[in-house]
Amino acid sequence: MADGQGAALLRGVTSSPRATFLELFFDLVFVFALTRVSQRLIDDVSANPPDVLRQVAQTVVLFLALWMVWILTAWVTSRYEPERSPIQFVVVASMFASMVMAVALPRAFAERALPFALAYLAIQVGRPLLLTLALRGHPRRSVTRRILLWFTVGAVPWLLGALLPPAQEVLWTLALAWDYAGLALGWPVPRRGAARPSGWAVAGEHLAERYQQFFLIALGETVLVIGLTFSGAVFSSHAAFAFTLSFLTTALLWRIYFHRAGHVLAEAIRVARSPGVLGESASWTHLVIVAGVLLTGVGYELVIAHPHGGRTPTGWAVFVAGGPALFLTARARFEYEIFARVSRSRVVGVVLLLGLLPLAPLLPPVGLLGLSVAVLVGIAVADTARAHGRPLERPASPL
Repeated sequence: MADGQGAALLRGVTSSPRATFLELFFDLVFVFALTRVSQRLIDDVSANPPDVLRQVAQTVVLFLALWMVWILTAWVTSRYEPERSPIQFVVVASMFASMVMAVALPRAFAERALPFALAYLAIQVGRPLLLTLALRGHPRRSVTRRILLWFTVGAVPWLLGALLPPAQEVLWTLALAWDYAGLALGWPVPRRGAARPSGWAVAGEHLAERYQQFFLIALGETVLVIGLTFSGAVFSSHAAFAFTLSFLTTALLWRIYFHRAGHVLAEAIRVARSPGVLGESASWTHLVIVAGVLLTGVGYELVIAHPHGGRTPTGWAVFVAGGPALFLTARARFEYEIFARVSRSRVVGVVLLLGLLPLAPLLPPVGLLGLSVAVLVGIAVADTARAHGRPLERPASPL
C-alpha cells in the first residue's frame, strides 16, 4: 500500500510532457534573482581594483547556488508528477525560499549571509526530506535519502560560513564544491553506491522545455537590463545606438541558440539510447550558456551608460566580448551533444571574440559592442546559408 502511494508521485506514461503553470510561476522568482546577480556584477566592476576578482568570485558562488536550486527542482518535476499535492508543495516552498535567497543575494557576503544560507538549506535539505516522507516504502526512497544525507553534511560549512564572516568565502566555496560534487557523482554513500541523474527515468520533452525556459529567463533578464539602463540614462544618439546594438545582440543569442539544436533538444532526449545521460550533460551545458548570457547583459549596462566613455577598460571587455564568447563555447558543446559535430562558424566566432579582448583598450565601448555584434551576425548568416536547401537535420547524439 505504501509502495503504491509512493508510486503515485512518479510521472506516468499519461503525464503531460509540458511544463505546468506552477513551474512557470516558479521561474518568475529567477527572473528577479538573475537581475540581482547582474546588479552585483555591475557593483563588482565598480569596486576598487584589488577587490574586483574577489567580488566577482563571490558573485559566481551565489549564482551557482541559485542554479543548483533551479536545476534540481527541474529534475524533480521531470521525475515526479507536478500535479500531485506533495510535489506542488515542494515547488511552492522552494519558490519562497528562492525569493529569500534573491533578496539576500546583494549582501549575502555581509549582514545577509545567514538568511541566504538558511533559505538555500531549507530547499536542499527540506526537499529530499519531504520526498522521502512522501515516498514511504517505494524503492525510489533510497535516492532521496541519499540526497538528504549528502546535503545535510554539506549544511555544516554553509552554516559555519554564515556565522564566521572571516572564513565565509572559504567555507562557502567548499560547501558549494561539495554540493556540486554530489550532483556530478550521484551523491554516493558508503555501501549504497551512487544514483547519478543520468540513470533516472525522466520526461525528456519536459526536461528539454525546462532548459529552454531558463535560457529564455536569462534573455529576459538582459531585456530588463537594456530597458532599465536606457530609460535611466541621458538620451543621446550614442546611447540610443548602444541600446540598439544591445537588443540586436540579445536577438542574435536567441537565434543562434535555437537554430536546429535548440529546436530538437526534446526529440534528441526522447530518442537517445540513454535519455538521462543526455539530460544530465545538457544541464551542465546550459549552466555555461546562461552564465554567458548574464555576462553579456552586464556588458549592455556598461556600454549603454558609457557608450563613448573613452577607451574600453579591459574588465569591461570580459563582459562585452567575453560573455558572447562563453555563450558560443557552450553552444558549440550543445551542438555536439545533439548532432555529434561542431560547426566551424562557432569555433571561428569564439576565436574572433577572444581576439577582441586585447583590442579593447583601443576602442570605445560601443565600438567593441559593435564588433561583437558583427561576429554574431556572421555566425547567424553562416547558419542560414548552411541550412538553405537542405533537409532538416535529425538528432544524432553521441552520448
